[in-house]
Amino acid sequence: IALGMRFDDRVTGNLKTYTARARKIHVELDPAEVGKNVQVDLALIGDVREILAHLLPRMPTRRLPDWWAQINANRGAAAVRDIIELPDAGRLYAAHVIHDLWRLTEGQALVVTDVGQHQMWEAQYYHHDRPRRLITSGGLGTMGFSLPAALGAKLACPDEEVWVIVGDGGIQMTQAELQTARQDSIKVNVAIMNNGYLGMVRQWQEFFHEGRYVCTPITSPDFVKLAEAHGLLGLRVTRRDEIADAVARARASAVTTVIDFRVEQEDSVYPMVPTGADLRDMILRPLPTGSSPPDGAAHNPIYETGKDR
Repeated sequence: IALGMRFDDRVTGNLKTYTARARKIHVELDPAEVGKNVQVDLALIGDVREILAHLLPRMPTRRLPDWWAQINANRGAAAVRDIIELPDAGRLYAAHVIHDLWRLTEGQALVVTDVGQHQMWEAQYYHHDRPRRLITSGGLGTMGFSLPAALGAKLACPDEEVWVIVGDGGIQMTQAELQTARQDSIKVNVAIMNNGYLGMVRQWQEFFHEGRYVCTPITSPDFVKLAEAHGLLGLRVTRRDEIADAVARARASAVTTVIDFRVEQEDSVYPMVPTGADLRDMILRPLPTGSSPPDGAAHNPIYETGKDR
């Protein structure tokens, strides 16, 4: 059941094998998008909200405990395993930062992300228990989206705690908006996942182009000095045991705070699906040698033992 989606290649993978045994219902506002990439069995043209209002009262309630148990085993085990197994000694990972930010804010912050690896890590490690707590550029791939969008979110919801999670590439697209925050006294907190790369593209170059990094290593200004130049608070974090203090200082500050998190440079986000591959051929973070898949997922072939990346 596809609600307002466009069946682009990032969603479908190999079109020849995509949901080959499924019957497809496509709810879409624009008739031109129906059948463009994937042939569907039933098209419902209209606004998703209005169509669901008609459909939901007519749908029987079905409980599928085994199905949900398998989904939760795969989803939960992967995220928890990544956090537990990433070493802490002298190395700072974006997963650590976002998980700790979630814990320190008790999951109550309104988070705005840019696009890239950090966007996916946020979805995995900042657990949103309330609706409308995440603003993201989604599939638009809009680097630079997060900072101006966060300023708008804070103006719309002045009582909310707003955090920007952004990469060192994306923040440079719209960093001038830091002065907007200063001039208009808009208080947000900016967490930069600074790994010295355009991380998502670098990951693809590592996996599929034999590590030939072209135009992905990047330089950045000193983000602490940049924040201070705008009359804001700038902080730098290089170890996990520094996260809590930096977050506390940011939350207590009366002005926008920029935190430069110097995270592991060549970390990768999982899962991922190679271009044109079947969705079942996803790549997960390999298990350390000699270890076993987590409980509830032992029979799942997507967990493979290998060198921990």
